Amino acid sequence: QVQLVESGGGLVQPGGSLRLSCAASGRTYSTYAVGWFRQAPGKEREFVAAISWSGSRTYYVDSVKGRFTISRDNAENTVYLEMNTLKPDDTAVYYCAASYGLPNRLITTPKEYDYWGQGTQVTVSS
Repeated sequence: QVQLVESGGGLVQPGGSLRLSCAASGRTYSTYAVGWFRQAPGKEREFVAAISWSGSRTYYVDSVKGRFTISRDNAENTVYLEMNTLKPDDTAVYYCAASYGLPNRLITTPKEYDYWGQGTQVTVSS
């Protein structure tokens, strides 16, 4: 079994920054890809960013390219999402997810992930 715990969310003004963390425990001896998703009230869950097991490959939704950076520290079993120049439209609950079956792929569809965290709220407002 795998547990994913997100942290780092909060209230930030437009133009501000936050760094989200996703800490994994349990089956950390295996390789796994990670993705970040977000869900705003009344909207479907949206893909944000993905990173391969090695960390050498990343992929972003167009709306966050140039503003968000996904990275990972496999020694610490943690994946990060650095978010800069935040906008009100970035307001959502952010979730991380892990895929053990496809560790080297960049996965954008929720159904291909095996485990999910509980989410962390990000609110961008003045």
